[in-house]
Amino acid sequence: MSYRIFGSELSPYSVKVRSYFRYKNLDHEWLLRSPANQAEFQKYAKLPLVPLVVTPEGEGLQDSTPIIERFEAAAPSLRPDDPTLAFLSALLEEYGDEWGNKWMFHYRWAYVPDTWATAERIAQVSAGEQGTVAVAQARAAVAERMTGRLGFVGSNPTTRPVIEASFKHALAILDRHLAARPYVLGGCPAMADFGLWGQFYEAATDPTPGAIMRASAPNVMKWVQRMVSPKDEGPFETWSSLSAGLMPLLTEEVGRLFLPWSAANAEAIAKGEKSFTMTLAGAEWTQEPQKYHARSLQEIRRKYAAARTAELDEILEKVRCLNVLRSGA
Repeated sequence: MSYRIFGSELSPYSVKVRSYFRYKNLDHEWLLRSPANQAEFQKYAKLPLVPLVVTPEGEGLQDSTPIIERFEAAAPSLRPDDPTLAFLSALLEEYGDEWGNKWMFHYRWAYVPDTWATAERIAQVSAGEQGTVAVAQARAAVAERMTGRLGFVGSNPTTRPVIEASFKHALAILDRHLAARPYVLGGCPAMADFGLWGQFYEAATDPTPGAIMRASAPNVMKWVQRMVSPKDEGPFETWSSLSAGLMPLLTEEVGRLFLPWSAANAEAIAKGEKSFTMTLAGAEWTQEPQKYHARSLQEIRRKYAAARTAELDEILEKVRCLNVLRSGA
């Protein structure tokens, strides 16, 4: 029997898991979650979220990073031997999953053309068999519901410039870095690739960010296509050969934006606050705290404590995020 992946083409975490299964040559069936298979989904899912992987033994697995780490524990291939590089890869995956999702969600639901294009795709899956009137009604309902959730990722008129500048900046850094290599850490995909790629893959399919990517980032676009079904093309590089390309991303994005935001979010959760306000990139950022991201920060701190070396601490000190990772580790 093969694995069954319940997912959505519009979910960065679903396509992330599918890409990993393709890379590992794991026999699987890709199932778009829909009303037709809702009963089976509910049988195995603990949460109403995709992706859901159902194993041949009938076990349900959810949450993209734990799913991948579950399989990597048996046959690791995404982890470089160098513990410093392995942790930085995990940190970039976390940045992609948690901060990169702000880019994708913001562009998808803050811009009218993107909202209607995405709502149409969702409505075709949920109501396509019921006819055009049902699709139109479903599309309107989806658009209203999802635009109302922009605050969940911190997207609002005040934070909009920060989110969009971050997307374009990270895109430019990665495009330069990927000009000389097929994957983020060299010749084969790593955790960093899967976390970052899911968000960029989705952005590439939407009108507004997709146009930005096609116009300004040809190397990222090639990588987006490559990661649909990734294959080894060589070994991991060393940190010395990767540092020139990755330090700007770590310093200007992870250290300046993502981890300060993550720490402030976790502090707000700990204090039971209903919202928090901070300064990011010289601008005000206000949003409701997110419980999942607080747990996510705890996990990356745990990984840091396990991987800690003098070399890693030196890099993280330069990135200006060492104190955030040490706290609670």
